[in-house]
Amino acid sequence: MKHALLTLALILFASLSLQAQRKSDLLEEIAQLKMQLDSVNGEIFDARKNEKVAVTKAESFETQVTELQTANNTLMKNLNSFAEVSNKNSNMVTTAMANLEAKEDQLKAIKASIATNDSITILVLTNVKQTMGENAKISVSEGAVVVSSDLSSLYGSDTGTALTPEAEAWTEKIANILMANPSTSVTIEGLSMTGDIETPAKQAMAIASLLQKKFKIAPERIMALGRDGNLKEGVQVNIHPDFNKFYLMVREQMKN
Repeated sequence: MKHALLTLALILFASLSLQAQRKSDLLEEIAQLKMQLDSVNGEIFDARKNEKVAVTKAESFETQVTELQTANNTLMKNLNSFAEVSNKNSNMVTTAMANLEAKEDQLKAIKASIATNDSITILVLTNVKQTMGENAKISVSEGAVVVSSDLSSLYGSDTGTALTPEAEAWTEKIANILMANPSTSVTIEGLSMTGDIETPAKQAMAIASLLQKKFKIAPERIMALGRDGNLKEGVQVNIHPDFNKFYLMVREQMKN
């Protein structure tokens, strides 16, 4: 009986000891789990904190991206506006350059015509000196070669209007010069010191009529007029390039 009780006590003690051991192990395991839980909770806390920081940064980046997009859109609009203005300015510059080139061409044409007229004047002057002789009264004025003569040798007196034989020979030389220079015209001026314009005009017309009828100079090349010569009297024959043709050319050039 005692032996049985002892055995039972040993078994009970062993059972209690085993339970005590298991409880101790469980408590230790619980402590470890709690430590792990605390560690996990700490990591979760850190993760949440980092998440908040990341969200804040993301929101900041998103705001910056939005601002950059807005700035970029504004910049693109400005660039487009600048491109339009630049294109307009470029077109204006191109048009201005084209206009300048056109004006330069016009000026070149006018200068070329003036140079041609100057060459004609020089040629006519040489021809006049050769044809009219050394004693002729010859000058150059405003692009024209001027041949002058007194009234008595041409008309016999200051008030005469009928040409003398000497005047016809003189006029023939003028005609020869005009025929040798077909691009020229002639302006015949009767000059008066008395204020009488009618008589000088008739004197000039007498020479013009002789050039047309006897020497066949085209009437469109001839102009005759009387004017106040101030302190001069006589006849002046101005041989010059066709100024009317030059004027029409310049006017036509300026239209373009």
